[in-house]
Amino acid sequence: MPLALDAAALDLTRFIRAGDTVVVAQGPAEPLTLTAALVAQADRIGPITVFIGATYSETFGPGEAPRIRYVSYGALGTNARLARAGRLEVVPCHYSQLPALFQAGPWKADVVLLGVSPPVGGRATLGAAHGFALAAAQRARVVLAEENDQAPWMHGGELPAGLRIDAIVRSSRPLPRYPDAVPGDLDRAVAARVAALIADGATLQLGVGSVPDAVLEALAGHRDLGLHSGMLTSALLPLLERGVVTNARKAIDAGVTVTGMLIGAERLYRHAHSNPALRLAGPDYTHAVGVIARLPGFVSVNSAVEVDLFGRVNAESAGATYVGGIGGQTDFIRGAAAAPGGRAIIALPSASRDGKASRIVERCVAVTTPAADADTIVTEWGVAELRGVPYAERARRMIALAHPAFREPLAGAARRLP
Repeated sequence: MPLALDAAALDLTRFIRAGDTVVVAQGPAEPLTLTAALVAQADRIGPITVFIGATYSETFGPGEAPRIRYVSYGALGTNARLARAGRLEVVPCHYSQLPALFQAGPWKADVVLLGVSPPVGGRATLGAAHGFALAAAQRARVVLAEENDQAPWMHGGELPAGLRIDAIVRSSRPLPRYPDAVPGDLDRAVAARVAALIADGATLQLGVGSVPDAVLEALAGHRDLGLHSGMLTSALLPLLERGVVTNARKAIDAGVTVTGMLIGAERLYRHAHSNPALRLAGPDYTHAVGVIARLPGFVSVNSAVEVDLFGRVNAESAGATYVGGIGGQTDFIRGAAAAPGGRAIIALPSASRDGKASRIVERCVAVTTPAADADTIVTEWGVAELRGVPYAERARRMIALAHPAFREPLAGAARRLP
């Protein structure tokens, strides 16, 4: 039996040593009582490395706990503050690789902090987020868990029967929530073009942000859509409640929405609780090319910071500032290419919000998805099909997607390209 810990008198120095690597469950599964204690007691513990994923709490502030070294697979959610302050080291890797990096090396977790739901039928779950922490826990020296009675019990997230948990603290805390995206007219113009490319019965993966949320709005008139995605937000709820998403035509997981994480408002978590039509799965299933390839008509929809004239996609850096990560974008793009009738869409407005910078550029600052994987790029000005298209023609098609104010300089740049 795990040791029961008193939330009011937590002493993490009993479990964490100087020099340890501490892995924290991400998103709405962050164990907030444990992570708050970790930051508060960091000076007493000594220098440690903390591996975090997408975070949506205010726990890890850039001005606190200077003896903590932060590492992640991307600057996602509120951990972007750490990146801007120069306190986050980002490891370039595909999201699908995360479990193996902990299970088989080169990464090693000494201590893992898990967030879990109360048990149902004697079995707890990972709450509203799967990910890398469970894989890390299976080889860690110490596993600490926080059982939050507000965490949903989700099918597919059940803790393995053989998982050792050394100590547990019980809490009742609202889960971190994803700030609702507010699509504007430009986002909706892009989304309308994306929705026109999606057939009834398609299985979708969507990223997060104002454009993907606008795409969900634009799909209100579709029928029998399926979902197989790494992350889903509250913007999904209207489609579930109206019966637009049924998963009825999926070749696998029929009738079930599959996701690696839910992040949104409390209503989303209530909808997910004990709901057999929603299933949580790890990166080695949600992002596996071999699994996605078994979903005919799979459509991946993601956004980007910028796309260049060759179709290379940057979803990581805005100038010198790291704002994202490789994450699952390339996993899903390659999965869509392997699925019969699959399509991978990168959708973005053609210019920055202030209109001063083009998001169709000569060369990307960073390359998240290479030219060889480029498929379909969409802006408010049109659709560019790039799969199997030579470089020169790609440049012509990409210039047509740019805002008219930037087309002439982009055309001049294209003439200089090899």
